[in-house]
Amino acid sequence: MNPAKLIVITGPTASGKTRRAADVAMELDGEIVSADSRQLYRGMDLGTGKDIDEYGDVPYHMIDIAPAGARLNLYTYLRDANAAIDDISRRGRMPVVCGGTGMYVEAIVNGIVLPQVPENRALRQSLEGKSLAELTDILSSMKRLHNVTDVDTCKRAIRAIEIATYYLDHPDEAEAAKPSPRTDAVIIGVDIDRDSRRSRISRRLRDRLDAGMIDEVRGLIDNGVSPDDLIYYGLEYKYLTLHVTGQLTREQMFEALEIAIHQFAKRQMTWFRGMERRGLHVNWIPWDIDRQEFVDRVKTIAGL
Repeated sequence: MNPAKLIVITGPTASGKTRRAADVAMELDGEIVSADSRQLYRGMDLGTGKDIDEYGDVPYHMIDIAPAGARLNLYTYLRDANAAIDDISRRGRMPVVCGGTGMYVEAIVNGIVLPQVPENRALRQSLEGKSLAELTDILSSMKRLHNVTDVDTCKRAIRAIEIATYYLDHPDEAEAAKPSPRTDAVIIGVDIDRDSRRSRISRRLRDRLDAGMIDEVRGLIDNGVSPDDLIYYGLEYKYLTLHVTGQLTREQMFEALEIAIHQFAKRQMTWFRGMERRGLHVNWIPWDIDRQEFVDRVKTIAGL
């Protein structure tokens, strides 16, 4: 096969993919392009697990590109991520996409180009008052690309429905968004068993709370980011904000957040299995092998 010109390192949360991607990038003179929907925002560090120190001297892109409180969409992400990938390649280096936001990974590998979707106020009003479960059911029934893994708040689900509806109403623009897969991409999945994943999620949550994750959220609010905007991001920012604003005790916050992260990891795995059903081959490599063996396996799979 022809050598890969794009390597993707993905997997569920707490699988150790950041460290693996950094190791691969160091070996291949590469640069990291993040595929994480929340690492885009400045000041949201512990809650998103940026782990910048793990990159060492490896350059990275699509991290800290917007202020906390902003709401970037898939259109913006793809525009900037693809520009970064093209620039890395032009400079003769290897782009290494790293992240667990399945929709971002799949859209990059499929070469999707999206129109910018405007706000649909009438649609939003019609969806107000529906539960997250009802909104997710609506979204799942729509035949356009959407990211079920990231719709853990009603606002995010409504935006996803808004985007899908736009494509249904604009079939000419939807046609341009049809997959055109990159034939030069290799997808590596970090394979971690369920019990190890759950253990690492719980341990990492405790470590990040000890490292000051609550203070991070409190600082964002003190610096003018509204609680509603933080809740929009879901997971850590949703539950920590509810704690900081007095709506949950610390114990209630921890228990609810731990459950939510486990559920999120399960949804990520569902997305990755869906990617495989949709024709994208994921090369799964065990999470717990040593550094050099992991890198060597990636090189062999990528034909490098």
